[in-house]
Amino acid sequence: MFSLNNVFYVQAVLGTLANIFLLFFYTIIILCHRSKPMDLISCQLTFIHIIMVITGWDIFTADMFDLLNIENDIICKATSYLNRVMRGLSISITCLLSVFQAVTISPNTSLLAKFKHKLKKYMIYSFFYFWSFNLLFIINRIFYTGAYTNVSDTNQVKVTKYCSLFPMNNIINGLASTIVTLRDVLLVGVMLTTSTYMVIILFRHQRQCKHLHSKSQLRASPEKRATQTILLLVVFFVVLYWVDFIMSFRTFHLWMYDPVMLTVQKFVLNAYPTITPLIQIISDNRIITMLKNMQKVCHQICKKV
Repeated sequence: MFSLNNVFYVQAVLGTLANIFLLFFYTIIILCHRSKPMDLISCQLTFIHIIMVITGWDIFTADMFDLLNIENDIICKATSYLNRVMRGLSISITCLLSVFQAVTISPNTSLLAKFKHKLKKYMIYSFFYFWSFNLLFIINRIFYTGAYTNVSDTNQVKVTKYCSLFPMNNIINGLASTIVTLRDVLLVGVMLTTSTYMVIILFRHQRQCKHLHSKSQLRASPEKRATQTILLLVVFFVVLYWVDFIMSFRTFHLWMYDPVMLTVQKFVLNAYPTITPLIQIISDNRIITMLKNMQKVCHQICKKV
């Protein structure tokens, strides 16, 4: 158990620090430089992942709320609600990132080309819709989450050290599950469709340009690097999503409590917001350049000292 807790701490700390660094970088780019629509979406996704990682493990929240002397019931409702909202926003914004990148790299002769100059406008509308839907729809979670009790006849499912889910009304549970499943299937379907489209575009572009450019020039294309990064994120997300979906179905729809399964599910759920910023940091030349410049500055300061 000790080694398992260490793994959780490493995942939580790594995910939080990487996302905070990325949020700082995108904030600087947006405020001080000429940013792209993709930077605004990535900044939003990074902020969501910070909240998602922090609320995903009770190793942070339990100690924090103990210091504030807040009741466990309020802690459970707040963290469970925020985590579910951020999960919904994570899949929504990842889908948005995939769609916008597909529009960005689409040829000028394609049907998607006419949307290129309106990306920022559509992006703001999308943010408003996704945040509104998830904040309002997930609010029912507050009423069915609370502090864990030792009473056995409540048929509660213990989801963290201090918190439990309590049985919902069958109609409400069925309606909520259906809407969430339809939303997720739709968004995953859109991600897979746009990813396939981007792969086709890249393949055609590489085939058309292989006689005009060297392979090194093709690799250096910012659009190609950005597209490959998003494709990697989408594939990674879809795989983890279906693993999480299967585990969630077993736990919450069949109402089968298994502490080991819940622990594995938390680890899988937090893998995406932990790995995503690392992939983005490695793939973005602007970040690499900034880190190299920082290293040079630090080296010069050390020399002077």
